Amino acid sequence: MTGWTTLLYKEVLRFWKVGFQTVAAPVLTAVLYMLIFGHILQDRVKVYDSVSYTAFLVPGLVMMSVLQNAFANSSSSLIQSKITGNLVFLLLTPLSHWSWFFAYAGASVARGLAVGLGVFAVTAWFGQPSFVAPQWIIVFAVLGAGILGALGIIAGLWAEKFDQMAAFQNFVIMPMTFLSGVFYSIHSLPAFWQDVSHLNPFFYMIDGFRYGFFGVSDVSPWLSLGIVGTALLVVSAIAVRLLRIGYKIRG
Repeated sequence: MTGWTTLLYKEVLRFWKVGFQTVAAPVLTAVLYMLIFGHILQDRVKVYDSVSYTAFLVPGLVMMSVLQNAFANSSSSLIQSKITGNLVFLLLTPLSHWSWFFAYAGASVARGLAVGLGVFAVTAWFGQPSFVAPQWIIVFAVLGAGILGALGIIAGLWAEKFDQMAAFQNFVIMPMTFLSGVFYSIHSLPAFWQDVSHLNPFFYMIDGFRYGFFGVSDVSPWLSLGIVGTALLVVSAIAVRLLRIGYKIRG
């Protein structure tokens, strides 16, 4: 294997070795959301005319799990390596900043998709969603996981202790995922909050992903693709730049 594929393999193996914690636990969390929200709101909420609320909920939970776990993979790996001191062994290698980026982001995509498949396999029994445009499902799942993987690299480089990482996840990642339309359509919100939701890039990831299942969405999937693609380029450029200059990892 080449340098970056070896690092990619190491990062994938890192989360797979503790799969009960990194894959099974998020699946269980999503099932609990499905049981609680699906049971309580199934007969009270109607989002799309031909789609039940439980079916509507499945893609949102899948994508939320993909995003959160993609971020957790790269960010936790970097912060743990920095704190334990074993990051120095990577710094001694001739790996370029591009190798670091593709390895960490690639492993994040792998974990995000693995968790997403697990969540879908379990929650689909409750909602039984259709597959109107599967290509959109794949595109938004991969792009979304890539964005959060790159954002995790940025957070992992910035944070110097676990408290800072927890703050980033609790005050940035969690609110943006929960307020992105996972449990509701933004058309059910007042006009002001609809406008605020349109400023959240996570909304376009989930809305475009959901379009692949039902063929309907709150905004055009092409608009979502443009925004998500732009966000990926911007976040990736920042992550690569920080890796190139050795931000907080080189003296």
